[in-house]
Parts: sequence; structure tokens; C-alpha cells
Amino acid sequence: MVEWTTPKYSKKQVDWAGNLLARSESMTAEDVKNAVDIVYNFRASHAFPLNIFQKRLRILAHHIDRKSIIAQRLKRYSSILSKLELIKTMKLSEMQDIGGCRAVVHSLKDVNKLVEAFRSSQIKHKFMHQDDYISKPKKSGYRSWHLIYRYYSDKSEVYNGKKIEVQIRTPLQHAWATAVETVDLFTKQALKSSRGKPEWERFFQLMGTEIAFRENTPLVPETPTNIVLLHSELREYEHNLKVISRLQGFADALRVIRRTSAKQNKTSYFLLSLDNTQERLSVTGYKRSEYNKASRAYAYKERQNRKKTGNDAVLVSVGSINNLQRAYPNYYADTRLFVEILKRAIKNTKGSVDRRQLPLF
Repeated sequence: MVEWTTPKYSKKQVDWAGNLLARSESMTAEDVKNAVDIVYNFRASHAFPLNIFQKRLRILAHHIDRKSIIAQRLKRYSSILSKLELIKTMKLSEMQDIGGCRAVVHSLKDVNKLVEAFRSSQIKHKFMHQDDYISKPKKSGYRSWHLIYRYYSDKSEVYNGKKIEVQIRTPLQHAWATAVETVDLFTKQALKSSRGKPEWERFFQLMGTEIAFRENTPLVPETPTNIVLLHSELREYEHNLKVISRLQGFADALRVIRRTSAKQNKTSYFLLSLDNTQERLSVTGYKRSEYNKASRAYAYKERQNRKKTGNDAVLVSVGSINNLQRAYPNYYADTRLFVEILKRAIKNTKGSVDRRQLPLF
């Protein structure tokens, strides 16, 4: 039996904590401790509603694509603060992606089917809004479909009102996002928050358009609409940034240590901890009944990482440890699909899209 974390603080207290940690310059040690405790509880209290949404997403996605990849995660503490710092008017209590689940399905057609299936499914939760970043890609190059809900239940009322974000994307869109997070982790940038080096930001904009050409969807704003010009600019950036060799080097350098506290077929949660100083990834598994133990370990690891620049941790849930690398390849520096797309683009001098089969899964 899982002992889910319940919310202990009011909306006003949650917003106070977020504002203090992200925007206040004068903080006492006691204020910081209290604020951090509030943020951790607020985040952990999303786990139960998130699990409900993940189950529904898994059922619908596997009906459409049996090889679909489903995962869920609670937003990292550092990402929460970064978002609050970036969006000055945002209140922590209203952040829509504290709890997020994701489906990666085989094709754009499957994405549209799954979005429609989820929207039309009989659920009591309140639909808030949707963001179609495929038809209208972000300037950064990011593309995916987001559905945002407020959890509602007449049985577990304590969680009512918690926002959950559902992401649905293709393998190519997932490969782009994976590469961005990998570069962020290893080069200590914040490209995901549009606060990276200009040359890297431009490169990922171009790659967003390259993938859009492949999927026959709208291109990223302010990028070439002529594929010859696009590939020419991509060659220039790849040459200057040494993208392929650096991404492959990240993967070669990373030593993966798997440590599981339970048998693989009984593990529901995985704590991924990346130590950039030693180029090591540790993976610790927890049973379904050990969620609170996993949550405490996650919070402890994050406290440690605040003193060590470049280290990172995330607590995730996937079907099995065999799907872990497929669902969260950025923590394994697995950018093989992205590199293959890039290689084909910069070698292409014919002025057309190379539509040869890619190893999607």
C-alpha cells in the first residue's frame, strides 16, 4: 500500500515559499529551510494525481501504439526555481507542470489520435487548456503537444485542484528535447529555459526545423524555409560547435552504475542521479510501496546538488528498468537518433529531405 504525500500548506504559503526562494535577496536561514520544506511538500503532493493521469495515458497510448513509451516525473527543484525566476509574474501554486506525464508514440498521426482519445475520454478532471507546439513550434525549436488538467475526485478530495500536464510527442521530437537536455547537463547551460549560449540556441532552432521538414509540419520561426540554406547553416554550426563529436563524447564518457533496491519486475520508481564531476550515473529503484522513501531520497539528493554545480537528479516512474533509458535518454547521454538526423542533414547536398527509415525506437 502506497503512502502518498498529502498537501500540508495553504496556497498562500506555497506562493510565499516560491517567491522567497526565486526572487528574494534577503533570506534568513530559517526562512530558507521553511520555504524549501513547503516546496518539497507541494511537489510531492502531486504524485498521487500524477499517477492517476499516467495510468489513463498508458492505457490509451498502448491501444494506439503498442510500442509507445510512457513516463512520469515530478519537476526538479532547480527547474521549479528557474521557471519562477524566468517568469516574474508566475505563482508557484499555479505552475502547470509540477507533475507531468509523457507519451512518445510512433508517428504524428498517432500523436493526433492520442490527443483526441485523451480529450474525449470520460474523466472527471477539469480540462484547463492545451498547447499545440507542433502546429505552432516554439522559437527555441521545441515541438510537442501539451494538455493541462486540474485533478478532481470525490474520493481523494485533498488533491483536488492540483495541475497535471500531459505531453504527447513523436520520437523525433523527443530526440530533439533529449539532445537539448543532454547539452544543458554537460555544458552547464539553460537552453531548455531559453537561457543558453546564442550559437547553441541557433543550432537547436535549425534542428527543430530539420525535424519539422521530416514530419511535414510548420517550421520553427526565423529559420530558413529553403532546405538547401537550412542544411548549409547546419553544417556551419556543426563544424563550429563540434556537435556530433561532443554528443558522442558525452555518451562515451558516461559510466552507468545500476543499483536497484528491488527486483526489476517489482520496481516502480527510479531515482536517477547524475554526477558530472565523476561522469557517473546512478540508478536506484524503489518498490511501489516505497514511494515516500524514494521521495525523501530525492529531496536529500537535491539538497546535496545545490552545493555542486552541474550535478542533477530526478525521480521518475516508467514501466520497467528496461524502458528507463528509452524514456529518459538524456540522463544516459543517449542522443543517437538526434545525431543520425544531424549527420544525414549535413551530408545532404541534393536539396531534399532524406526520408530513409530512422531507428525510431
